[in-house]
Amino acid sequence: MSKKALVITSSFRKGGNSDSLAEAFANGAREAGNEVEIISLADKTIGFCKGCLACGKTQKCVINDDAVEIAEKMKNAETIAFATPVYYYSVSGQLKTMLDRANPLFTTDYNFRDIYLLASAAEDGEETVAGTQTAIQGWIDCYEKAKLAGTIFAGGVNDKGDIAGHQALEEAYNVGKKIQ
Repeated sequence: MSKKALVITSSFRKGGNSDSLAEAFANGAREAGNEVEIISLADKTIGFCKGCLACGKTQKCVINDDAVEIAEKMKNAETIAFATPVYYYSVSGQLKTMLDRANPLFTTDYNFRDIYLLASAAEDGEETVAGTQTAIQGWIDCYEKAKLAGTIFAGGVNDKGDIAGHQALEEAYNVGKKIQ
């Protein structure tokens, strides 16, 4: 049985290293027969959460921008993969803003269960991705039916294209291919 998978990539450097991880994951998931959509936050307008909490009652954000449609796609996906460059040992600002704006999902009957983190960074130590995982896990912890199903980290990749031939690409593809 195929699943609906959503891949959200958050780098403004189109075709960069984290985008490559997203594509590899998506290709594996498609090959396994899943319905896959990739959304790049690079060309989206996403304002900051106002903290008004109106969405807790209405399940809708008071801000009318691209985040509303993306959150709806997140709600309906069974699997979500977040692809991000590691910025200051955490997720990119654009991804953090989108996670904040997904707050209307908190009180809904969302479909997502398995969440994946696809991260790339210039540094390659395991500690490099720890804060990024903490940021994603903090969001997941607010959704009791969801879990961090896996993290794929490509360290030692800084310039666009540095990821070519990196083992993380194959790992992302293989993890995507196992989604069923």
